[in-house]
Amino acid sequence: MRLRATDLRVRLRRTEVLHGIDLQLEAGEWLGVIGPNGAGKSTLLKALAGVLRHTGTLRVGSGPRATRIALMPQAPLLPEGMSVVEYVLLGRTVHLGWLRGETRRDRRIAAEVIGRLGLDELADRPVTSLSGGEAQRAVVARALAQQTRILLLDEPTSALDPGHQVEVLSLVDDLRRQDGISVIAAMHDLGSAARHADRLQLLAAGSTEAVGTPRQVLDPVVLSRVYRTPLDVHRLADELVVLPRRTTTTRRNTA
Repeated sequence: MRLRATDLRVRLRRTEVLHGIDLQLEAGEWLGVIGPNGAGKSTLLKALAGVLRHTGTLRVGSGPRATRIALMPQAPLLPEGMSVVEYVLLGRTVHLGWLRGETRRDRRIAAEVIGRLGLDELADRPVTSLSGGEAQRAVVARALAQQTRILLLDEPTSALDPGHQVEVLSLVDDLRRQDGISVIAAMHDLGSAARHADRLQLLAAGSTEAVGTPRQVLDPVVLSRVYRTPLDVHRLADELVVLPRRTTTTRRNTA
């Protein structure tokens, strides 16, 4: 499933915070949305998911948007007293009719997703008792149970240690390659974005600054201007690494 957004704009409290964003996503593609804090990354994902009102044109298949796009928020709510399997079943809510409970098919889909993500032994545990990495897998499982073709991830690894960051991003990458799911992920770690994304879209102050492959977008001159600090881009084992530029400070001799 392809997604096309043209001249997407969002106003919050009479202030326009997203300024005419054009965006496209091909079937099975991973688009990384990068930019400094306040650039509009989360706002863009919420607009695409229908959580925020917007103007402009958005085309993404037919049928209700909730059955085509799943949003994994930056800080997902994990309800007290709800087990992992109950939480994953929430992903089936968009497919349920008025006053209709889960069917055998809904429970089967949830069980299959739980198995694929290695959550079988945790299925009956409260979601609030999970570790950071386990909780993120449960959130991904809920999104997959929704059976959408487009997955929106808002800083999916922001609260995880490096090991669990690699685990969650690799899991999403494997799933999109196996199932043909398309991914749009707002990411702070520019190295991880370059590793996993097919293309990057760099935002600044609610506007698009650059779009293209990681090697095209991760230009040190552009990044230094957008992030307002000197940055260098290095190639290490055929991967891109973005680091702050070393500066030499000279202490004044006060003797």
